[in-house]
Amino acid sequence: MVGADALVSDSAAWQDGIRLFNSGHWWEAHEAWEGAWLRAAGDERACLSALILLAAALHKRWHHGSLAHRNFTKSEKYLDALPAEFAGIRLAALRADVWSALQADTLEQARPQVQYTAH
Repeated sequence: MVGADALVSDSAAWQDGIRLFNSGHWWEAHEAWEGAWLRAAGDERACLSALILLAAALHKRWHHGSLAHRNFTKSEKYLDALPAEFAGIRLAALRADVWSALQADTLEQARPQVQYTAH
């Protein structure tokens, strides 16, 4: 199992994903995190899986209008296995914010943010 600090060790992909997600570029965030996900194991992989699925859910909701809840539901199995905060990310808050964004009436209301505190 890779420790939480390993997420930060791939800082370019990690930081790019967070920046893109927080800018509303959810598909691009998904792509940025995917390379790190391919190399990850254990809780690190679970965290990245959840982030990728949440980004995909938002992208599908706001760019295709479909399958958003399916990806959100898939993310929950990973989020349920992780603590409320992992590797500096407030996962419980992000989960709630993404759920609210998926229910929003307008894109302007749908701006969840990855709340990240560097180690």
